[in-house]
This record gives sequence, C-alpha cells and structure tokens, in this order.
Amino acid sequence: MKKFFEKAIWFVLLHCLLLVYACSDIASKLAAEQEFLSLKFILLYGTVIVLLGLYAIFWQQILKKIPLITAYANKSVTIIWGMIFGALIFKEQLSWNQILGAAIIIIGVYFVVLEDAKE
Repeated sequence: MKKFFEKAIWFVLLHCLLLVYACSDIASKLAAEQEFLSLKFILLYGTVIVLLGLYAIFWQQILKKIPLITAYANKSVTIIWGMIFGALIFKEQLSWNQILGAAIIIIGVYFVVLEDAKE
C-alpha cells in the first residue's frame, strides 16, 4: 500500500510538472503577440526559458521514480492543457474533432497508467 501512495504522489507531481510545461506555451504565445525585443517580449520569453529549465530538471527527477513509457505517455496531456488554455485565455474555439481527440488521448493515457499499475 505504501508503494501505491508513493507512486501516486510521483504521478501527481508529474502532472503538476506537465502543467508547468503547458504554461511555458502560454508565455510563448503571449510573447509572440508583443513587439520584438520590447520589455514584455523579453520578460515573457525569459519566463519561457525559466519554465522549460525547471521542467527539464524536474523531468529527470520524475524519470527516476516513474517508468519512461508511463511518463512519456502522460506528456500528451499537455495537448489537452493547451486546448483548455487556448479556449479560456485566448478565446479560441474548440471543434468537436479536437474534443474527440482529447478524449482519445485521455483514454490512451488511462490504459498506459493502468498497465503500469499492474506491474
């Protein structure tokens, strides 16, 4: 039981890290809307670099505790975060095909995690 909770904690940390990764995409898109080399542009791209640096460091730590195939399969969740952020922050319209694709991603991640839990 202790091993299950430890694995669950690392899984939650993985998804928090993937949220950080998705936030770097938001900062990148916001920076692209700014005038080149303006203060906002530099600050936003600086934010992207910091977030991706933190992501790279913590990704390596998570890979010590979670199998690569499970961690990498869960990385596809960032597509869903991108869709959510696009709709909420940038007022982008979601199509039914995108929603169906997101559902397929979630189902796929579920099966990978389920298989990993059996081991």
